[in-house]
Amino acid sequence: MFTSNMGDVLARRAARNPAKEAVVDTTTGERVTYRQLDDRANQTGHALDALGVKPGDRVALLLSNSIEFMECFYGSAKIGGIVVLLNWRLVADELEYLLVNSGATTLVFGDNFAPVVSELRTRGTTAVNNWVHVVTSSASTGSAASGAPDWSVDFHSLRNAAAISSPGIRAGGDDVLCLCYSSGTTGLPKGAMLTHEGQMWAIFSNLGSSEDFNLAGRYLMVMPMFHLGGLLPMEVAIFGGATVVIMKAFDPNGVWEVVGRERITSGLVVPAMLSALLNVYDAAKHDHTSIKNLWCAAAPLPVTLIEQCMAKGIGLLQTYGLTESGGPGSILGHEDAVRKVGSSGKSYMLTEVRVVRADGTDCDPEEAGELLVRSRHVMKGYWDNPEATASTIVDGWLHTGDVATMDTESFVTIQDRMKDMIISGGENIYPAELENVILSHPGVREVAVVAQPSARWGESPLAVVVRTADDAGTALRPEDVLAWCDGKLARFKQPKSVEFVDEVPRNASGKALKRLLRERFPASAQE
Repeated sequence: MFTSNMGDVLARRAARNPAKEAVVDTTTGERVTYRQLDDRANQTGHALDALGVKPGDRVALLLSNSIEFMECFYGSAKIGGIVVLLNWRLVADELEYLLVNSGATTLVFGDNFAPVVSELRTRGTTAVNNWVHVVTSSASTGSAASGAPDWSVDFHSLRNAAAISSPGIRAGGDDVLCLCYSSGTTGLPKGAMLTHEGQMWAIFSNLGSSEDFNLAGRYLMVMPMFHLGGLLPMEVAIFGGATVVIMKAFDPNGVWEVVGRERITSGLVVPAMLSALLNVYDAAKHDHTSIKNLWCAAAPLPVTLIEQCMAKGIGLLQTYGLTESGGPGSILGHEDAVRKVGSSGKSYMLTEVRVVRADGTDCDPEEAGELLVRSRHVMKGYWDNPEATASTIVDGWLHTGDVATMDTESFVTIQDRMKDMIISGGENIYPAELENVILSHPGVREVAVVAQPSARWGESPLAVVVRTADDAGTALRPEDVLAWCDGKLARFKQPKSVEFVDEVPRNASGKALKRLLRERFPASAQE
């Protein structure tokens, strides 16, 4: 019987194509087949079971892109554990909140994150009782690795000692597969509950919109796997039997080298990445001829980048989606990339989209309203937050908070972000979170954080600050505000510049008029 368990998907693919290359880790040089990957996922499932992980227990992953990430994800899925995806760019305070909120009892972490995990452990605020350490090596199939802290368990030793037989499928359907955290206007992260069946529908919707994830496909995984922009393509590739080629970090010259050597056929990037790739491209040494399509997310592409890709024979698939939608929202194919430049395309194959007025009625063509998404891949809700769930999913429709228009051909164009989200290098930054930190400085009376154009990242946060009366004049400097944020926010969230004003413009209800601030400070970020 088909269980719609994500771990069972890997087992079924391994049964059909056991010798097919499943994953290539460009950092370690390791290559594993589908049979090997499934065996390791089985071992990981048994190992987690031995640690006491039961269906519904949360297993947090603080890991770079790696084969071990995939083993833990699929192994936990098999036994019904709920994977908590942790952004490894966060600082200790932020990670602590996610661990406490999720109630995770197991944390699997890479050795490069051992210092921050050690700090979290000494605080004693989380429910974690299993600290599992993944030591980086060039051959993780070997004997027990050394170097794990004495308060942790070595992952490879634990996994290698476990049986390769199936641990049994203990979840599926509407059971929660993973928690993907995204911040909201309050600044506090919310855990989107994505289910096994929901992610199956997200896979089907992707497969119905593209032919990139088949047995001949070689997918470049350069987006972080803790993001849905990395996780969902991994799931689609495994379902379709493609090969996932992993890079731990984005480096444009390195990407081109991997593309040529591994004969990459597709991959997902954000506009800032694509711009960097095209800037360093050298026809004399870079071979891109294997690429069929590049997927691009997070923001619309300028026509100059589209034309450069078209000149090289590279197709572009521009996609819009949210963590809360389970991934798919809308997609723009390369055939319409120039004709509909700026658009996010039409809905995915198994996805419905609407643009509505404040009263819930459908907008006319080209009339701006809120974009709604409906599908069986939409999240189940927010973890332990029924109020936010009820206000976000209404009558089965996900309220995205994005202002959009839809034309007579059903192409969607995102106009603005109702929640003032900033997208910097593909990372979502929510101004309210930064504002809460900056307002805690005794010299700050008011603050509004807005997006500032960035040649490197697309957008960067700009903090517009009103000083307290005691600090009027020159006492509070921009560097003081930036220093205050250091250590309280992840580096990518921190404002890149600070401007001082006498007052923040607000409307009658007291809401900051950030549009006016963006118009007042249009200069690009200094980075």
